[in-house]
Amino acid sequence: MATETKTLTFPRGGVHPPDSKKRTADLPLVASEPPALLEVLMLQHIRTPAAPLVKKEDRVRKGQLIGEAQGFISAHIHSPVSGTVKAVEARVHGPTGRRVPAVIIENDGEEEWVEGCNEPQDVDNMEPARMLERVQEAGVVGMGGATFPAHVKLTPPRGIKITDVIINGAECEPHLTCDQRLMIERTDEVLDALRLIMRIVGAEKGHIGIESNKPEAMRLFEEAVGDDPVISVRPLHVKFPQGAEQQIITAIVGREVPSGGGLPNDVSCLVHNVATALAIRDAVRMRRPLIERPLTLSGDGVENAGNFIERIGTSIQTLLERQGALEDANLLLLGGPMMGVAQAQFDVPVIKGTSGILLLRCDGVPPQRACIRCGRCVEHCPLGLMPGQLSIAAEGMNWDMAQRLGMIECKECGCCAYVCPANRRIVHLIRFGKGELAKRKRKQQQKT
Repeated sequence: MATETKTLTFPRGGVHPPDSKKRTADLPLVASEPPALLEVLMLQHIRTPAAPLVKKEDRVRKGQLIGEAQGFISAHIHSPVSGTVKAVEARVHGPTGRRVPAVIIENDGEEEWVEGCNEPQDVDNMEPARMLERVQEAGVVGMGGATFPAHVKLTPPRGIKITDVIINGAECEPHLTCDQRLMIERTDEVLDALRLIMRIVGAEKGHIGIESNKPEAMRLFEEAVGDDPVISVRPLHVKFPQGAEQQIITAIVGREVPSGGGLPNDVSCLVHNVATALAIRDAVRMRRPLIERPLTLSGDGVENAGNFIERIGTSIQTLLERQGALEDANLLLLGGPMMGVAQAQFDVPVIKGTSGILLLRCDGVPPQRACIRCGRCVEHCPLGLMPGQLSIAAEGMNWDMAQRLGMIECKECGCCAYVCPANRRIVHLIRFGKGELAKRKRKQQQKT
């Protein structure tokens, strides 16, 4: 299929923050030595934490199942190294601040794989259902930050046909470049991953969406795809949040995911980011569980920025010390500056959703003022919501108003807060409001 020459984008809202990628865009991914001690959280995905399967003093091998998924929307957890379990106890989960069960493993340095893992599989003769089982067994989740279990996305509801699979190579968050490096360094494998995903769901077309600030990745994929009749390379306009599922679907295939809780499969689409697609490939072709991930470590608070492949459970404080954290650095974000989550402490572990670690020097947060009704948040909201009014509803705890204005629809992309001249904490207020709406819904369900 011919490469699209027109630069595509979504039609409504968005912002253009400085991409701040130059510092790490040309730095190849480096596989780090695993640390002596790893804290493997049992919550590496949305919904229910996995249940620990090991206890103190147990010996584990690399790739061994140490946490069992609890329900369909959950994910298995595997040991990232071989070694000895030193404890099973609560540790801080960076994205939520909650304390969750964790398996603490002392690395023995032997890198001994559990039997049956990390071995080539006969994929040519493997049925799609078996491929899907491999993905579920490997504990693959969305690695762009959402951490939604991949096997769930690969299992559309009965009666829904997936026609288009999209590999999301937008990587629109400022600073982050690890997906860009994957596209450059593992081009053929990403393409293979796309074809495997298309086989699993029976899709007819595949698309690779790449923002136009990644010309080398674009060129490599155009050469690799060639005249393939069912796969296309789609250049995307540089705009945030170009990589959000709803926005990239609209940009590439021209379909709009329904409001009111609609999903990509409602418009016959499936979207996976680059790192997730490769993890799916590794699970199917090598029976390799998700025990490490690529990430970008950057920001003006760190001396030696770069792109790294780190084992799940590695302490972020260890990484910062290794790369030269500056003394006056005072803001740690997991993820990018638009949707990342600020941390109260540095000693939290890498999880499957840790796409970026930003250490910054921050002069302080400007004071928040009352909404001035300028309408800029409405103008820039990709979903056409009224973020300012939603924040006012949350402040006043007016949950009927919040529900009526579609608070639950907000994807918390941060465009509204980015453009707000009153420096309102719009996203924080909406997150609080969504939590309160969820509590209200549970109470109503209990009454009925």
